Amino acid sequence: MNFSKVNSERFSQAQRIVLKIGSALVINEDTGAIKRQWLEALCADISSLHKQGKKVVLVSSGAIALGIRQLGINPVRARLEESQAAAAIGQIQLAHAYQEILGAYGIAAAQILLTLDDSESRKRYLNAASTLSTLLNNNSVPVVNENDTVATQEIRYGDNDRLAARVAQMVSADCLVLLSDVDGLYTTDPALSSDSDHIAEVNELTDEHLEMAGGPRSRHACGGMHTKLDAARIAMSAGCQMLITSGHLEHPIKACQEGARGTWFLPNTNPQASRKQWIAGTLKPKGSVTVDDGAKAALIEGKSLLPAGVTEVSGDFERGDAVSIKDKIGNELGRGLIAYPSNEALSIVGLHSDEIINNLGYRGRDELIHRDDLALINDGSE
Repeated sequence: MNFSKVNSERFSQAQRIVLKIGSALVINEDTGAIKRQWLEALCADISSLHKQGKKVVLVSSGAIALGIRQLGINPVRARLEESQAAAAIGQIQLAHAYQEILGAYGIAAAQILLTLDDSESRKRYLNAASTLSTLLNNNSVPVVNENDTVATQEIRYGDNDRLAARVAQMVSADCLVLLSDVDGLYTTDPALSSDSDHIAEVNELTDEHLEMAGGPRSRHACGGMHTKLDAARIAMSAGCQMLITSGHLEHPIKACQEGARGTWFLPNTNPQASRKQWIAGTLKPKGSVTVDDGAKAALIEGKSLLPAGVTEVSGDFERGDAVSIKDKIGNELGRGLIAYPSNEALSIVGLHSDEIINNLGYRGRDELIHRDDLALINDGSE
């Protein structure tokens, strides 16, 4: 395979990219300090992606590794509360480094801390996704990490590979890149066997791939190839392609675009189609909204549903729940994720978007259901 051509084409097509950085890449294991030169090279790559019109999210490990030495704690025997304390010290330093280096390129860095609860609770998921999208739309770079200082064992991801995949899902990214200490998936652990073969592409994850996975190599790492394959499963199900490649080179993204070796995990759909399928076929509606003929025509044209076009709301639902969208004679046009709970949706039926604040006392979304959160089932002509 001509990796140079493949990587170049896939990166040129990707518009939203999530980059995951392992602890061993950003933190010197011997000194416990940030690898400033490497981080500056990475941020130069991010600046280059921005100039190409791409949106970038960073999922960065390193906070615990950065803070634990300052507390004098052995990382191998650290208890949960000790790791959390180390994260509290390291996270502020890590965030400041990103802020300073990206700021030199005129790029604002924003810190986002998440737990497993934030991706499984519907309200928290929507809030996080909305914040991330707003930051991206304003050309900022969100820097995401697990909220180690408050997470218990029960609500921890435990590794940033799976967290990165969930973030990619949240922002409908078309490419997730795991910068690692290995340059992809091998048939066996290349550190233990000289007969190991590199795998360039995976179109479907199988038990055979899971058997190829090894354990973590860095003493700071929480996951190994198993967690990366878990991340691939999440990303592929969301229609997001994923690349595992080595981050040990300076300018790792530039190197990847120029042909550095890695393993691509390729979904059979794109993020938008995957999301529409999930909304239309997986979620059970908690209620319904009825629309007038004008709103029906707008929906068929691919537009969002505004309160002005709604004539009736029924059911008991919360913000982010799935609702059925019906025309005036009861045909189901589609389904969507509603931006307001049922009591608020009822109070803004028929209103223009600029009138919402007068009824609710705050300015929410202009759309009752945004077109990105809506999947048509039919046009109501049957």
